[in-house]
This record gives sequence, C-alpha cells and structure tokens, in this order.
Amino acid sequence: MKRIFKWLSVFLFFSDRGVYSDRDSVSVSVNEGDSVILHTGVQTKQQEEIKWYINDTRIAQITGDLSYNCTDVQCNEGTERFRDRLKLDHQTGSLTITNTKTTDSGEYELVLFSSSSSEKIFSVTVRGVSAAEQYNMKTISVNKGEYVSLDPDEVKDPNDVMTWYFDDTIIAKITGDPNKTCTDVQCEDGNERSRGRLTVSQTGSLIITNTRTTDSGPYKLQITSNNSSFSISRVKRFSVSVIGEIAGISAAIGGGVLLVAAAGVIYQCCH
Repeated sequence: MKRIFKWLSVFLFFSDRGVYSDRDSVSVSVNEGDSVILHTGVQTKQQEEIKWYINDTRIAQITGDLSYNCTDVQCNEGTERFRDRLKLDHQTGSLTITNTKTTDSGEYELVLFSSSSSEKIFSVTVRGVSAAEQYNMKTISVNKGEYVSLDPDEVKDPNDVMTWYFDDTIIAKITGDPNKTCTDVQCEDGNERSRGRLTVSQTGSLIITNTRTTDSGPYKLQITSNNSSFSISRVKRFSVSVIGEIAGISAAIGGGVLLVAAAGVIYQCCH
C-alpha cells in the first residue's frame, strides 16, 4: 500500500509539471539587496500556462483563467519567504525578486505549458554583504552655486542601463541607445526643477551645476545589467546638502558686527 501511495505522489508531481520536451539551465549570482528578473523569453498567450517553483514549491502561476493566477502566499498558504518581494509580469511571465536575501538562494524552475511543454532551471545564488555595504549612502555637501558630481565609482558596461532618481522621480537615464538617453524634462514631463543644470558623463556620473538649496535631498542610482535570460538591478544612494542660507546668515551677522565696531570707532573719535 505504501508503495502505491509513493508512485501516486510521483505521478501527481509530474502531472502538475507536465512532460518536458526541452530543458535548459542558467546560473545567476547577485548581492544581497539587489533585484533580479528571471526572463521566460516568451509572450504569454491565452492557451499558455506558466508556473514557477523554488525547491519544488510553487511560488507563481499564470493561466488562461485569471482566478488561478497567483504569487507566493496566494499559491501556497504559509509560504511567506518572499512576502511582497515577488512580482509577475503578466505579459511575459517573467519573475522579479526585489530586495534579495541569502535565503532566496536555490533552484527556480520555470515550467511553460503550451503545444510542447518545456522547463528552465535558474540556479540563483544570493551573496551575503554587510549592512554597511548594502545600505551605505554617500553624503556630499557643497556651497550654493558650486557644482557637484555624483560618481558611481565603477566602470560602466556599454549594455548597462543607469537611471538616476531624485525623491523617486527620474531625472536622468543612460542607455546604450543615445535616442533613449535623457535628462530632467526629457525624462519626466513637467519636471523643470533642474532645467539646463544636469548633465551625465560617459561613466554614468550625474553632474549638477549652479547648485541651489532645492537640490538638497536623496539621490538614487539604479544600475541594471541585462541578459537574455535574466536582469540584475543594484542601487547606489547619495545624500546631497547644498549650503546657502547658513552662509548668508553668517555673512549678515559678520557684516553687522563690523558695522557696530565701525560705529564704536567713530564715536570714540568724535568724543
């Protein structure tokens, strides 16, 4: 009886995943905190069904019936390892894992059911990094009117896409295609806060000229490396402080002191 149940469980396991006519394997390595997209390489159709597994546990699914689409806890109750960190592209079936953790390491299986079923294995390794390395933010302070350069401090790959944000608004984007490279208003309609004062270098550095106090705040650089099978995004953060008012107040106070001193000298001379 035990042997019957064993073979039945095996049958159900493979029935759920289908019979594969094709199988491929890809290795992916990322740092903790990065985001990764695992590409299916297809455009989903109504008759297709896509399922994602990690270590034999289903974590995402797309079917012709929208009521059966799911990710993570929706697919399996009690599986909360990815809570709010999994995204499924309903056009392609690609799976995105944001803010990766070392516990996300494992074998991700993509099962595509169509006229001929196929399977693809993504062997994902998430390397642990220190908290200081993961959340390190560069702090830069300049005087009003000066220029500031925010440097990625790494060699830019020609295929990398570098996107600069200020307060979550895109202010610059650099791609391998010059027609898709933009700064400020070219990136976001109506965003004119830095009109004519932003430039990007060949290395991906963001340069702000004639700085204003309104340029103070958090800046974020997202670097995306694309591959036919996967994409990896990593983030670098900068905090910029443009000093203007304090210098002005100091000058005013200094001028006031000089004026009082001069008045004292005149008074002494006259009396």
